[in-house]
Amino acid sequence: MKRTSLWLILAIATAVQATTPDASTLQPPELKPLAQQPRAAHLAAEVLNRFHYQPVPLDHTLAEKVFDRYVKILDPERLFFIQSDIDRWKDARSHLDEAILKEDLATPFDLFNLYSRRAVERFTYARELLKTGFDFQVQESYQARRDKAPWPQSDTDARELWRKRVKGDWLRLKLTGKDDKSIAETLDKRYENFIKRMAKAKSEDAFQAFMNAYTMSVDPHTNYLGPQASEDFDISMKLSLVGIGAALEEKDEYTVIRELIPGSPALLSGKLKAGDRIVGVAQGDGPMVDVLGWRLDDTVALIRGTADTTVVLDILPAEVGPDGKHNRVTLIRKKVSLEEQAAKKSIQTITEGGVTHRIGIISLPGFYEDFAAHARGDANYRSASRDVARLLRELKAEKVDSVLIDLRDNGGGSLTEAIELTGLFIDVGPVVMQKDARGRIDVGRDTRPGAEWTGPLGVLINRGSASASEIFAAAIQDYSRGLIIGEPSFGKGTVQTIVDMDQLTRNDTTEKSKKLGEIKLTIAQFFRINGGTTQLRGVTPDIPLPGFSDPELFGESSYENALPWVQISKVEYQPQADFTDLLPTLLARHDKRLTTDPEFRYLNEDLEQLASERKKTEVSLNETDRRRAQEAQEARQKAREPAKSAGTENGAKSPAKLATTAEKASATEEDDQDDGEGKTKKNAKDLLLQEAVHILGDEVTLLKIHPGQGNRALTAGTMPKQ
Repeated sequence: MKRTSLWLILAIATAVQATTPDASTLQPPELKPLAQQPRAAHLAAEVLNRFHYQPVPLDHTLAEKVFDRYVKILDPERLFFIQSDIDRWKDARSHLDEAILKEDLATPFDLFNLYSRRAVERFTYARELLKTGFDFQVQESYQARRDKAPWPQSDTDARELWRKRVKGDWLRLKLTGKDDKSIAETLDKRYENFIKRMAKAKSEDAFQAFMNAYTMSVDPHTNYLGPQASEDFDISMKLSLVGIGAALEEKDEYTVIRELIPGSPALLSGKLKAGDRIVGVAQGDGPMVDVLGWRLDDTVALIRGTADTTVVLDILPAEVGPDGKHNRVTLIRKKVSLEEQAAKKSIQTITEGGVTHRIGIISLPGFYEDFAAHARGDANYRSASRDVARLLRELKAEKVDSVLIDLRDNGGGSLTEAIELTGLFIDVGPVVMQKDARGRIDVGRDTRPGAEWTGPLGVLINRGSASASEIFAAAIQDYSRGLIIGEPSFGKGTVQTIVDMDQLTRNDTTEKSKKLGEIKLTIAQFFRINGGTTQLRGVTPDIPLPGFSDPELFGESSYENALPWVQISKVEYQPQADFTDLLPTLLARHDKRLTTDPEFRYLNEDLEQLASERKKTEVSLNETDRRRAQEAQEARQKAREPAKSAGTENGAKSPAKLATTAEKASATEEDDQDDGEGKTKKNAKDLLLQEAVHILGDEVTLLKIHPGQGNRALTAGTMPKQ
């Protein structure tokens, strides 16, 4: 899965130069549709109705959904509009379908203009509040999550809401140790920048937001890409952009990491992950620029840069609340190369009960292929399956007992490579089914006899494993070829393509020059060979591991209009093993480690606290209460240190000794400084990898004791025939 809907709301202008007038003198412009935009909206409706996998008629029902989504895009936390603003559009709400078909975009542009005025009003008031300061001993709270809250009933209610919001912003900085003067300056600059950006709004901004409200009301992976969005999409697909290699999106005033590109500086650092929030950006040793509340394209402009230059990110980790400890991550910008995206191997030895097993680990960040080299007939072209095949041969020569394919945070890629990779572990047979809008079903098959690896196999997945990763994991699971370990996967079982609307009007050269944009739309759906789709539910592990992901916030199930899970007739295939007898023992040993290993107990405590924090919608604005909560958290972490240092807790030793032959990178100064939750997450990731290795070690032990159980290929030495 390449989640390249990363620039959904391309926004309101580029960075403002120092010569920009003071924000107090700026007013947002009254925007009107450009000449080509009504035509582009109408043409998009025709494209969606004709080519989408499950066309949704553009009628009054869809129009209401489009209106609601448009308002949510503009004001997701209900901070700018008041109830009367929404009520005034009551009649127009269900008639946006007619507006699109009649090529009349007055309503969406009027709504955007009202939003712009309200935003300037609110941030102007916020700047005024900074002059008076706040009393943080008062017992009051702020509703931090307002996406489902009622609209303020009046301007008076809105001003009270903003008083608490600004007070919360101030207190959050105060808790980090900033003094009042620097806090006021930081927030004033933040609010001023927003006003300036609103004053630079363009018609493309309003149209982009409205069109995505329309397309994403059809399904979450269908998007409109205006000229600038198309350019960013092409850059991300080609990985030709020099930068940190992260797909970003805007959410709740934060710039959020949606995906880390395989082989990128961001991924290779080991300090960033999907869901982390970028709240500041600095250039080398330069000052940190606060980007909270910035529009996405402005933040991206700061992060992009020349190769081999340094960018420093101020990160609020995904798993912490607004008051959580920040991490500073230093990255060297560079162009991502195919070599850095390639599969890599390591070997871990695990000793339990006096028995040592060697587990080969292949980390696969993406399903890649050098299409250009393949097309020109290069016999040595690189691809995921070819690289993994080579690594498997090396691991066999090194006499490993089992192999683990690590697909965590692998967002997908080439479908062909997913099929070829599956073929390395099974004999000939079906791997995946694909159903198009007309109901036609195509079966993707492995046609190469034999397998590269016939021994015990595990596949490690998490919530970030999607699309092609899910196809591979599902096939391995359906064939009972290996154990699936980890979190339930993302659940993206749909196929997208790009339709260039300018090409649809290629006979009209004047239209061609107007850049109507592109539609990325869903055209097909993937199905497992057992007949179920990977859509929505993803792949459920045979042996679950703890995870930080919240299904309500990340994954296909987080989309309110995701396509449903469905089932079709299965295709004929022959399972190659049976884990029925092995699983109870494997699960029992796994559960014992989870309850006796101090590190797992700490992880589970963190997850419970995180779940509790996510349920809270109110944030205290009392400084004493907030500091008390901070101190409790710090005390909890400090209490763990003796047990961690000794590797024991209450005399209980960690149940196994684990060592790795993989070359370890030396610690850097930045690693030493990164003592916040980012390191906790990285340690948790390593902990989960170690547990997966333990599980495969258990499997090898059981198979030697009971050779008739589980993976028959281990004792037979050859793959079962189909």
